[in-house]
Amino acid sequence: MDWKTFQALLSGVNKYSTAFGRIWLSVVFVFRVMVYVVAAERVWGDEQKDFDCNTKQPGCANVCYDHYFPISHIRLWALQLIFVTCPSLMVVMHVAYRDERERKYHAKHGNKAKLYENTGQKHGGLWWTYLLSLFVKTGIEISFLYILHKIYDSFYLPRLVKCEVSPCPNQVDCYIGHPTEKKVFTYFMVGASALCIVLNVCEIIYLVSKRVARMAQKMKRRERTLALHERYNKENSCSDCSFVLIFMTLGLDNHIPFYTTKLLLPD
Repeated sequence: MDWKTFQALLSGVNKYSTAFGRIWLSVVFVFRVMVYVVAAERVWGDEQKDFDCNTKQPGCANVCYDHYFPISHIRLWALQLIFVTCPSLMVVMHVAYRDERERKYHAKHGNKAKLYENTGQKHGGLWWTYLLSLFVKTGIEISFLYILHKIYDSFYLPRLVKCEVSPCPNQVDCYIGHPTEKKVFTYFMVGASALCIVLNVCEIIYLVSKRVARMAQKMKRRERTLALHERYNKENSCSDCSFVLIFMTLGLDNHIPFYTTKLLLPD
């Protein structure tokens, strides 16, 4: 995946995101991708050449480097960025599937016929797809933070490491190139990843709470409709009751004429 494809993918997802999702997108692209491309790659560079050990034993420096740095920070972050953006493909593909269904529906029933009010609206299956993508992204972020923490002992990069792995003849001292710069970038990338986790959790809470509020509103409207229906059955004397029930069921309470609601609703 090149950076143009990566940017196009993120821009496509931005159309279907909430405010939290757009902030997440800004953090990923500005604070992670740009920092990775512009600065982090240069700081790490060919880090194995900057890893010096005070021994001339053939293979000792290579083995020590592999022991302390089994996965390079820069490659791990590149992999993390790719994995984190992949769940967004689910949303893009779901919208593309809706667009294709809408196109076929238009071809069959005419251009004025609509299968969806808006193919990008987060309703029904698309809402679940979007929510699932947030959970997957959060899980990936946490997993990569755990891997980095596990491999590099609390994200700490020492200036000096002591190595006694074969074929080193004895305990040798090895020095890491640019340790302070690497430490700063490591903490920065970890902080950006943690911020993305917080934004994902906030977006999950926002989506779920909004869905619950909408369901509660529908239940309240349904209960009110049933109450009107029962009153209509009891009195059976209002010619406009059916008219009111239709408006209530459709959620158009504010459009019911005042004189009609006075017949049904108690003072």
